[in-house]
Amino acid sequence: MKKLYMSALFLCTTMGLFAQEILWEKIIPSSSQDFLSQVSTTIDGQYLISGSSIQAKSEPTSNSKNQNSGYDFHIIKLSQDGKEIFNKFFSGNGHDHLISTVVTKEGGSLLAGTSYSNKGLDKKEESKGGADFWLVRLSENGDFIWQRTLGTTADEEARSVIQTTDEGFIAGGNIQNSPKSYGGKDLIIYQLDKEGKEMSHLILGGRGNDEMEKMIPTKDGGVLIGAYSRSPVSGTKKTGNEGEADYWLIKLDENLKVEWEKNYGTKGEDHLRTLALTSTGYLIGGESAAKEGTDIDLISLNERGEELWRKTYSIGGRDILKGMNVIHSADDKTTSGILLGGYTQSDGRSEENDEKFWMLYTEQQGNESWRKYVKGETRQREERLSDLTLNRDGTFILAGTGAESLGNENWKIIKLGDKQVSEIIPQFDIKIFPNPVSDYTYIEIGHDFKAADILLYDMSGRELQSLTTKSRVTKMNTQNLVQGAYLVTVKTDTGKTVSAKLIKK
Repeated sequence: MKKLYMSALFLCTTMGLFAQEILWEKIIPSSSQDFLSQVSTTIDGQYLISGSSIQAKSEPTSNSKNQNSGYDFHIIKLSQDGKEIFNKFFSGNGHDHLISTVVTKEGGSLLAGTSYSNKGLDKKEESKGGADFWLVRLSENGDFIWQRTLGTTADEEARSVIQTTDEGFIAGGNIQNSPKSYGGKDLIIYQLDKEGKEMSHLILGGRGNDEMEKMIPTKDGGVLIGAYSRSPVSGTKKTGNEGEADYWLIKLDENLKVEWEKNYGTKGEDHLRTLALTSTGYLIGGESAAKEGTDIDLISLNERGEELWRKTYSIGGRDILKGMNVIHSADDKTTSGILLGGYTQSDGRSEENDEKFWMLYTEQQGNESWRKYVKGETRQREERLSDLTLNRDGTFILAGTGAESLGNENWKIIKLGDKQVSEIIPQFDIKIFPNPVSDYTYIEIGHDFKAADILLYDMSGRELQSLTTKSRVTKMNTQNLVQGAYLVTVKTDTGKTVSAKLIKK
């Protein structure tokens, strides 16, 4: 597969096209073929970069269980201005590939990947047989909280992990070579409580290959699963394909019971890439076969999985969707727009000028408002975009790998500002989340400043806490507050003062 060369983006943005600006660039060097899987924004506005790396070789030991011989989980936390907060590896004695990361509600994270390791080094539980899920729960400082190995005697591959509304977790992926499978490859979903104890699991699939691509938590405490399906009606699959491969959507309730399933596709091959929540239901984003390559496909569903509208966007050639962000109104009650991002590969193109990175913005019904792309004239040979995410202030984090030669990839992280994008983000003075609170909350300041004081008062006007911050998002400890209402006031060095009510439950 051809790659998206990140230097194509860097060249044009530095020329000032489309009012874009590189705010900072971070290179994480490597001496091996590293894989970057995901970039996530934490609750306090920092950035988690996660993937798989081979560490520098250490001296061999006589105990093979304590000897690393492959890829490890690799996670890096960066501040809002790109400074490294921590850089950590989590190792088994075989290959361990970190695939998915979710930011947890208390500010930490849960890492989910595929492990080929037995017990040893950082891995505290034996393999279940074949490849397993390996889950690692971390604090906001990157310290261990707990870990779990999940699997059967067959081969499992982790693909996605989410936190549910009750602060538990659902980890999902694929299973094959199992006597309990329905086809060549099926979906397997594990439900865990907040301490990582397995509550239940289930297998879904038909007699063909069905591969999980994405999961998202739903408002009612359940989960929506998006899969790439090549199965007809068979096994647990109740809806047949329109073509060679389709989108398969499964809605589970909070107990992992199937509420509904839907199949969406064309006569050709359709590949689901991502899912998102809207004010009225869900969005499916993917690629569908076109006369030349693929087009971007966007489907809006209500909460029962019924299609509301469907739009197709052709950028040119083989269009690949890498990210989808739903823009909500300031009160989070309505969807105001949808921002898509990806890249295009054109068959038969020249080597000198062969990639386009694009952004496409639609209003809430999917009607295109604008699109833009940058096209590189020069590039390094081995660079590609892996993931991108939109921040709450309208900036982007772009994450990828780059190397002078294949097999020696560095991680490359770029924070990009775009005036046209920032203008569509709803403005606010102050946000408190979660609210009502229990043990902690986060205060987000919605305007520019260099320093600010955050003051907490009871309803009689007595000051209980004061914090000084330089960050847009600041964590506040509320453990010692009694049940009731409080007032949070923010005073910035620009002379602006804003307040909001906080409820302790």
